[in-house]
Amino acid sequence: MRGLTDKVAVVTGGGSGIGRAIALRLAEEGMRVGILDLNAQGATETAEAIRGSKGSAHLEVCDISDYEKVERAVAGFEEHLGPIHTLVNNAGWDMPSPFLKTTSDFWQKVVAINYMGPIHVTHATVKLMAKRNTGRVIFIASDAGRVGSSGEVVYSGCKGATIAFSKALAREVARNNVLLNCVCPGPTNTPAMDTFVGGGEQGQKIRDALVRSVPLGRIGEPADYPGLVAFLASDDASFITGQTISVSGGLTMHG
Repeated sequence: MRGLTDKVAVVTGGGSGIGRAIALRLAEEGMRVGILDLNAQGATETAEAIRGSKGSAHLEVCDISDYEKVERAVAGFEEHLGPIHTLVNNAGWDMPSPFLKTTSDFWQKVVAINYMGPIHVTHATVKLMAKRNTGRVIFIASDAGRVGSSGEVVYSGCKGATIAFSKALAREVARNNVLLNCVCPGPTNTPAMDTFVGGGEQGQKIRDALVRSVPLGRIGEPADYPGLVAFLASDDASFITGQTISVSGGLTMHG
């Protein structure tokens, strides 16, 4: 992709799953990659994989629901890697359950991680981007935020709010050449998916039903998303902002 070499990208939740796949791809594109994750071991493994391929990486262990810690982490990335060009808001968490069986403590945790967390990281990073009149923010949202998902009601609400947030902020900072877009994965083969469908025969039935619902005949893999993220970070996407793109094998089709 054009214009990525030696630029700095920060990937939240880069210690595993889709986040790790994105971090590795951006490093392959020649970017210096910051990994922000609460899981120190996972973040370390991602950073070591990048360095093992002769890339540049720095990690910060951080709870994105704490704004002061986020600010310190962002400062650490800028100190060790340089000015942040691209922020990938990927970190998230959920525990599938029918809404009427959940509690307020659970709602608050889901909102803190999946909505307030990206707001914290975006605010801490975009205020620096805006001063430099350049930057990209890519939210890994979800098709759950576009069409809803049973068993993920509050999570779906957070992802829908994230999509609206990114569009509104895209309007505010367009004059500063800071571009914001959302990538919405469909069902994806990650540990979170294993938690969602469960194990045993019943879990396999749910997984098989998901596969049948996707026109391309499979669920997503972490490797299905980094290419689009790299494109949105690149010079080739310099006239794209405020957009929401589903990557779901045709499960969700928006025109």
